[in-house]
Amino acid sequence: MPSAAGPAELLADLAAALTALRAPWYVFGAQAALIWGRPRLTIDVDATVKLEGVDTDTLVLALSSHGFALRIEATREFVKQTRVLPMQHQRSGLPLDLVLAGPGLEDGFLERDIHVDVAGATIPVISPEDLIVTKILAGRAKDLEDIRGVLAERGRELLVDQVRDTLTMVEDALGQSDLRPVFESELRRWQSGK
Repeated sequence: MPSAAGPAELLADLAAALTALRAPWYVFGAQAALIWGRPRLTIDVDATVKLEGVDTDTLVLALSSHGFALRIEATREFVKQTRVLPMQHQRSGLPLDLVLAGPGLEDGFLERDIHVDVAGATIPVISPEDLIVTKILAGRAKDLEDIRGVLAERGRELLVDQVRDTLTMVEDALGQSDLRPVFESELRRWQSGK
């Protein structure tokens, strides 16, 4: 059963573990949507970490010493295929999906993260602009709702051209042209007050 302070406890312990490794990281997903947008019911935590000179065994050991355990047996093959370490935070009982950053897009996200105080712990969070990009890439109904929440709460200060540039870069890399129109549609919707 998750504790009431769950996500804040988890994030504080995650910050301690990753700071000890000097590993750059950021929170994304639902928790970032709560920070930059509107509240919604969620308890899962997603974070991305960039391993520089640290292997996954060392990462798991550091996380274990800060109250995390693997939720499943994450073999080297599983981690190589998924680039995800599925963890459980023991004190809060909450799941953590820790994504291993790859080169390119996630490097930009790391450069633009914003440090936020979460219950006394300083937590790097994906920027609202980059969160919108990840939500467009995910493309589920709840992701569109999260985009609407970010626009409603942060639209006036949002760096719209940065979102457009990143989406254009992703479209070029993927050889598609259907991502930026989603953003433009949501932007028009917000601007018209719908």
